[in-house]
Amino acid sequence: MADFFRPLLLFGPSGVGKSTLLKRLFAEFPDKFGFSVSHTTRKPRPGEADGKDYHFVTVDRFKDLIAEKAFIEWAEFSGNYYGTSFATVRAVQERGQRCILDIEIQGVKQIRETNLNPVYTFISPPSMTLLRERLQNRGTETEASVQKRLATAVKEIDYAKTAEKDFVIINDDFERAYSLFRSVALGEKVPADTLPALDD
Repeated sequence: MADFFRPLLLFGPSGVGKSTLLKRLFAEFPDKFGFSVSHTTRKPRPGEADGKDYHFVTVDRFKDLIAEKAFIEWAEFSGNYYGTSFATVRAVQERGQRCILDIEIQGVKQIRETNLNPVYTFISPPSMTLLRERLQNRGTETEASVQKRLATAVKEIDYAKTAEKDFVIINDDFERAYSLFRSVALGEKVPADTLPALDD
């Protein structure tokens, strides 16, 4: 259970199902975990709430926070800024909860240069074809943005193949993927043979 007290860092391509896994985990364990709510300059999607899904800020405010060194990591992605602040991680830990971070690859690289020492967990799509279908079925993406996210996904998967990571979970079957993710999040020992190698 020692790993339970380390922040859990989740990374993987857009559309791979990270948000769905997190929602299920928080529904099952509402008091055990706290989400590190990122700052972003993108507009809210339908149903998203400020302070819950993201801290929605202007570009000028985001740049002020960069200047104040308020972020553990930050990145520009698809024309918008995203960042994880020291304050949001501290707030979760002070509540006695395990902090969970959902981070883009640029941010993961920055965090590796800090002393945060999270448990790195990569969520992988079963195939690029299925990832494309998931992105298109969102109904919030243009074809151009789908293509851009898929191109980014290829780079993210290539990075995950070579980068040090603690766990890889392939989200091919949601119930199986959630069972593994749940065990990782709770700091339980996960049998090595249930976690496939990340390959082509």
